[in-house]
Amino acid sequence: MNASSTRPQLLATGAATVSVVLWASAFVSIRSAGDAYSPGALALGRLLAGALALGVFCLVRREGWPPRSAWRGIAISGLLWFGFYMVVLNWGEQQVDAGTAALVVNVGPLLIALLGARLLGDPMPPRLLAGMAVSFGGAVTVGLSMSGGDGSSLLGVVLCLLAAVAYAVGVVAQKPSLARASALQVTAFGCLVGALVCLPFAGQLVHDATDAPLSATLNMVYLGVFPTALAFTTWAYALARTTAGRMGATTYAVPAVVVLMSWLALGEVPGLLTLAGGVLCLAGVAVSRSRPRARTSRAAAAEPRPESVS
Repeated sequence: MNASSTRPQLLATGAATVSVVLWASAFVSIRSAGDAYSPGALALGRLLAGALALGVFCLVRREGWPPRSAWRGIAISGLLWFGFYMVVLNWGEQQVDAGTAALVVNVGPLLIALLGARLLGDPMPPRLLAGMAVSFGGAVTVGLSMSGGDGSSLLGVVLCLLAAVAYAVGVVAQKPSLARASALQVTAFGCLVGALVCLPFAGQLVHDATDAPLSATLNMVYLGVFPTALAFTTWAYALARTTAGRMGATTYAVPAVVVLMSWLALGEVPGLLTLAGGVLCLAGVAVSRSRPRARTSRAAAAEPRPESVS
């Protein structure tokens, strides 16, 4: 395989890696901002910051409006993934511990693979299924090791499950739009739709902002600029160049990165069970994104070519 054919794959892998790292960092910021901002206010503030940053990028790059054919996917992903998902996830994480939330939300990649195969005709090769099974086992291990022993709220579990469903449907709806519009357009206008959906929380945002400490507000702005504006754009870039199921499996690396970041940034030393779960998550992602060796192409190249008929 020559350099010209591997470069797009390397760029897509790099973009997916950026998304995973930034989404993992969001857990630390949400923990801080969530103490001062209500779920809806935090979602709206994050989306407004993200929409502003993306709007600047669009102006600099002179990106116009997406074509009409792309708006269906943009509207659905904006409503469900940018808007509904962020509100219910913020709400759910206030009802259950971080381990339980991570465990339930990680149903999302499985739903993405199933919906992608059903609605988009994406293939489900054995390596993808095996890798997702390994990663899901790792996510379960991390979730159980991080869960508190005082039980979890049924409401919180339901909210996290709704977040997983909204995330999966939003990703699958976004995929076709990326064939008609750029990653920046799809992300920017999806974020704008999400912000419009969350406008009913504007009053709560103003109220919370007057009492919130500066650190919480800065964390909210960080969530909008980096885990939203940048990470969702790099995600869309990578999603346009692979299947929804394979990209969904990539997000199983998030729990492992969260464990590492908590260890380095917060001094939270993970236990052996947590470390083992993180290793399983990364191993599963590696398996799901690997490709079988092209035996067929080599065999075909070795066969003698038939003579042309003149």
